Amino acid sequence: MEAKAKTINTVYWTLLVHGTWSLYIAATSKGLCYVGSRNKPFEQLADWTKSRIPDATLVRDDEKLQPYAAQLIEYFQGSRQSFSIPFDFHGTPFQLAVWEALCGIPYGQTQSYSDIAECIQKPAAVRAVGAAIGANPVLITVPCHRVVGKNGSLTGYRGGLDMKTELLRLERESAIVEGSAMHA
Repeated sequence: MEAKAKTINTVYWTLLVHGTWSLYIAATSKGLCYVGSRNKPFEQLADWTKSRIPDATLVRDDEKLQPYAAQLIEYFQGSRQSFSIPFDFHGTPFQLAVWEALCGIPYGQTQSYSDIAECIQKPAAVRAVGAAIGANPVLITVPCHRVVGKNGSLTGYRGGLDMKTELLRLERESAIVEGSAMHA
């Protein structure tokens, strides 16, 4: 009887530095799987990898991560409003549904946790939606920063409220510039 070969999963990573932004990003051979919090240590990525892809090996590969980094830099520059890169999500079916709903929030706009719960047809699951949003491993690219409290207040964010505020400001300013260019 033949022994089954053990699959070796590799998570490739790099440190993306652009202007005041410094964050770790990671991808598998299938796509982007992690975008870290601003100015956080490598251990945040290592801990996430250990919990979500326990048999993975972390390998730094700046070149392999270049297409992902390029789209994030375009976003930071205000020239990209959505991402066309492949993703490799690691979450429960409920989390995946929530993350997919987040991708439907238009650039420069916000929705509430209850809006997301309604979107996934689980209106009573607002707290669970909040937990799924908090578990989003691909910050910015899956725009959980666009979710606010029902009264419009900024609420928790894995990257911290300063990062959330900065991302929303960047989107508002880019949307205003693009809107004024359309009316010129």
